[in-house]
Amino acid sequence: MKSIPISAVDDSIAGPAEPFDVQHFMRPGTLQLQALPPLSLYLHLPWCLKKCPYCDFNSHEKPDLLQELRYVEALVSDLEASLPLIWGRSIHSVFLGGGTPSLFSPEAIDRLLGEVRSRVRMEPGCEITLEANPGTFEKDRFRAFRQAGVTRLSVGVQSFNDSHLRALGRVHDRSQSLAAVQEAASAFDTFNLDIMYGLPGQSLEQVGEDLHIALGFVPPHISIYHLTVEPNTYFAKFPPELPEEDSAYAMLDHITELTSKAGMDRYEVSAYARAGHRCAHNLNYWQFGDYLGLGAGAHSKLSFAHRVVRQVRYRDPNLYMDRALAGNALAQVEEVSRSELPFEFMLNALRLRHGFGLRDFSERTGLPLSAITPALERAQAQGLLELDFNRVRPTSRGFDFLSDLQALFLSNAD
Repeated sequence: MKSIPISAVDDSIAGPAEPFDVQHFMRPGTLQLQALPPLSLYLHLPWCLKKCPYCDFNSHEKPDLLQELRYVEALVSDLEASLPLIWGRSIHSVFLGGGTPSLFSPEAIDRLLGEVRSRVRMEPGCEITLEANPGTFEKDRFRAFRQAGVTRLSVGVQSFNDSHLRALGRVHDRSQSLAAVQEAASAFDTFNLDIMYGLPGQSLEQVGEDLHIALGFVPPHISIYHLTVEPNTYFAKFPPELPEEDSAYAMLDHITELTSKAGMDRYEVSAYARAGHRCAHNLNYWQFGDYLGLGAGAHSKLSFAHRVVRQVRYRDPNLYMDRALAGNALAQVEEVSRSELPFEFMLNALRLRHGFGLRDFSERTGLPLSAITPALERAQAQGLLELDFNRVRPTSRGFDFLSDLQALFLSNAD
């Protein structure tokens, strides 16, 4: 990426970065975007009860009430400072992620969403998702989030097996998971369950048990992730013994079979949904839409007529609050180069089972189709892609070897 030298991401840098006048992004450039994509809003609430050993997200220990209130004020201030960059655009979806957003009180979430509504225009039926941990579950708490304006709950169950939950360092147990999912199902018309597989000591039969329990709640949406050991995590320092690769593939095949029998469509690598319940917010990411990310360590991707820009906020929550309340929480701004845009687009769009329209590529990147034609032809020759006059989609082989397929488009970069 081409970096605009306003500051470094390093939180130790003294002094806030100078904010850019919006005219800086409106100047002529090499891209030609005919229209701007849908815009989503991401709000990062970075606190958890404790850090899970596999987690590499920007999360910290639970805040006290004063931190909660100050953090909401900082998010609102950050939004106000960002308004010139999204002026006149409506919000397609809102996602409150973390961390564990359900640690925040329903009153704080109600206030935050009210402040957002007073400053930006939300599209009719705007999806508003909040991530919740069964370890923060209290009777009627989820209903209070619904009353605050949340329309979709994403419950981080991960497993219904107590031994696997302990191995993952989760703060909840099986009984709390069951109670939380039951409450989500009764309080929300649409909700998501997060499930993990390939866990330490997990068998194929135990994967099936988790899925049978989850599917018994008739969830509209399930996100199912393979446990991976990420750098800079506890598991990276002390790796657990995970199932062999062949066993993990068998688990995924079993998951796909069970979800299909239950009437769920695997529309994305890790996402399964019933008709009408795909996650609008994540779809916007995968379709290379725009998103404004507010909160500690949050990332943004914003399009303008002649460029695509990425932003990063300061990671440390206290430093973020100080900088946001002072009027500028940006740690870094980068303009995505022409050579990087094809891979950036494909990294997202090829995760979708039904692929993307050829017109979408040009509309979202401002580049001609010739920018990806050689890589498309290589992928097709290797049996990883199917192409017609209007659409590109991964084959079953391409879906199974997605990283290899995506890597073919790296050759477009300098």
